[in-house]
Amino acid sequence: MQKIAIIREGKTPPDRRVALTPTQCKEVLDNYKTVDKDFEILVQPSPIRCFSEEEYKEAGCRITEDINEAGILLGVKEVPKPQLIEDKTYLFFSHTIKKQPYNRDLLQKIIEKNVRLVDYEVLTDETGNRVIAFGRYAGIVGAYNGVLTYGKRFGLFELKSANECFDMNEMWSEFEKVKLPNIKIAVTGGGRVASGAKEVLKGMKIKEVSPEEYLNQEFEETVFTQLNSQDYHFKKETSKNAEFDLNHFYDNAKEYDSYFLDFATKTDLLIAAAYWNPESPVLFTKEEMKQNNFKIKVIADITCDIEGSIPSTNRASTIAEPFYDYNVETESEAKPFSDEKNITVMAVDNLPCELPRNASKDFGRELIDQVLPYLLFEDNSSYLKENNFTDRNRIARANLTKDKDLTMEFEYLRDYLEGK
Repeated sequence: MQKIAIIREGKTPPDRRVALTPTQCKEVLDNYKTVDKDFEILVQPSPIRCFSEEEYKEAGCRITEDINEAGILLGVKEVPKPQLIEDKTYLFFSHTIKKQPYNRDLLQKIIEKNVRLVDYEVLTDETGNRVIAFGRYAGIVGAYNGVLTYGKRFGLFELKSANECFDMNEMWSEFEKVKLPNIKIAVTGGGRVASGAKEVLKGMKIKEVSPEEYLNQEFEETVFTQLNSQDYHFKKETSKNAEFDLNHFYDNAKEYDSYFLDFATKTDLLIAAAYWNPESPVLFTKEEMKQNNFKIKVIADITCDIEGSIPSTNRASTIAEPFYDYNVETESEAKPFSDEKNITVMAVDNLPCELPRNASKDFGRELIDQVLPYLLFEDNSSYLKENNFTDRNRIARANLTKDKDLTMEFEYLRDYLEGK
């Protein structure tokens, strides 16, 4: 058994989320002190965390700047290079597994300091499904921001930003202000993010219709549809109506085209919540956005792939300044709400930060149930077996680095690591 620490988030812009809430820390302490009476949770002081140090202290944690006693350090976002402590096990989102250029030097420093990095993004069960994520809250806040943006653009209503709400209950009370005309809203994706977006739209009492109804019918009320990969992709040598093999699409994305333009001519507000593979076709092109029948006026790009599946996403926006316009003719950014011909974009890339208390609570629950037993007892197979934790390789599969090198599972990052 080891001591664990909740580190202070050091990335800019600041992140108020935590891996474990004070109540969850008490639960962990109560459970694991029965196994090891010396087990402790250390908490680094932080002026921005959404829970106070006093709350952690009351839960039985030790507040201390020096966390060197802990072998396992829990964060959320990337740890700044100067703050990495040698020879520790870290859990955080490293944003390196897609070879993101801006974090290559972070991965190099992690290896140099002999850090074992367990990346939340690749923690999976035995079937390959992720066991921990903030995706639901990205979808919740993204859809809320999308509707907020649409109301603001057309002067229909004003909503308090999610960031200004104490928690999700207060944000939910804002739904009563939403008064939309008979517009159509498209949500892409089928995972946690899209499910979170649908929670909000249904909470606003917006009717869901099928993709076929969405394309072929007109409605006297606001409606939305959920679009999965098979709803707007087809194999190049076939037709739109051909049978769609989802696994083949995942493995051979280059062989497919998009006919999302069919939906773009019917859509007023797009909520983009689908994971995008760079080898997949884009939803639509810059040229298609110039066509007279391209109807979309507001895009809530939750995925926030810069110049990825949605060409108007030139950059990520911020919680403080969440909107910008895209001029379709000049293909450039413009001041938000500056011209009715523009498309207004909301592309905040850290949406769960706007509801940090709720997002942290859900994340911590998954951490306790799906990760901590495997992490704290990874060398104690008898404990795992006795307590029905059968997936003994869960942590090993998520180790990006160990012993000053990449692990075998992430050898594909070698050229990225070496700058080739």
